[in-house]
Amino acid sequence: MDNQSATSKKSAYEEAGVSIDAGERAVDAIKKVVASTKIDGVVGGIGGFGGLFDLSYSAAKGTVLVSSTDGVGTKAYLASSMKRYDTIGIDLVAMCVDDITVLGAKPLFMLDYLSIGRLEPVISTQIITGIANGCKEVGAALLGGEMAEHPGSMPDGHFDLAGFVVGIVDANEIWGAHRVKLGDSLIGIGSPNLRSNGLSLARKIVFGTSEMHELDAASQDKFQEIAKGRFGTSTIGETMLEPSILYYPAISKLVEAGVTIHAAAHITGGGIPGNLNRVLPPNLSAAVDTSSWTVPPIFGYLQELGGVEKGEMFRVFNMGIGMVVVVDPSEKLAVIDKLKYSGHKAYDIGSIVKGDGGVKLA
Repeated sequence: MDNQSATSKKSAYEEAGVSIDAGERAVDAIKKVVASTKIDGVVGGIGGFGGLFDLSYSAAKGTVLVSSTDGVGTKAYLASSMKRYDTIGIDLVAMCVDDITVLGAKPLFMLDYLSIGRLEPVISTQIITGIANGCKEVGAALLGGEMAEHPGSMPDGHFDLAGFVVGIVDANEIWGAHRVKLGDSLIGIGSPNLRSNGLSLARKIVFGTSEMHELDAASQDKFQEIAKGRFGTSTIGETMLEPSILYYPAISKLVEAGVTIHAAAHITGGGIPGNLNRVLPPNLSAAVDTSSWTVPPIFGYLQELGGVEKGEMFRVFNMGIGMVVVVDPSEKLAVIDKLKYSGHKAYDIGSIVKGDGGVKLA
């Protein structure tokens, strides 16, 4: 193929909405960011057809690989509408890593998938930098990923983001329903914001629609002004976009301190009732006292503005509890103190009682 033909094909592809040059610039821009997450076990670097990780440095007989995949949901639409791309990557890490944290696993590496209407290296670099920052906070490597330009499928500046994490855990130390006992205490770890769940309902409440769109001038004004006097110096948009807390560092410190964790639940879509029940044996239930913690203002605001019933609020949102840890009652005070020392709000929110495997909210 001569140069003229190559140029013609390249121009045709760009006319179709995909820029190979922009893709190459985006990859070059994130190479140092990805390299900054390198840990023991990483083999090679970004740019190959697959990421390599050597388990021999830490794996022993009885080690189990744990994997989970997730995305950031329609919080991506919110980030696009606000043109804020620097924190959404942290949400991705939190959604993936905290799903394996509740099994007692240590995260090893993550891969991400970013699809975007038109590839803009500045935007993609901000998104990937957020992922890298989250990975460094939990001690995991960002081993690789994929950026795909999808012209015509979404407006410029809009994107979707997903990923998966791989971790390890000793087969004899996996947490779950098989460890939960009658009388165990439930320790709730605070979440000051929505994390990455319930954003479709939240956007519908605030803007009157959950459709993906750029905010018009009226919505922009509402977005900026509506929260005055309600969320301190933050607007409702900034509050809704706040990144998810990463719970793995605090949970790992509990383990290092000798705390015996029976089970844990990551409170995402479905709220406390739809997630805590996943770690309960069929003959026991979780009795949760919803008055035992202070619900952050964002949830009361959305409930009031949208006229949403309390029961539905607890089924959609985390309502201020992002993680629940199940421990022996003799350890609950020490666990709360250690979590507070790690910078988290922590509460004794209930206990394990006889029942049918469900969650009882009171």
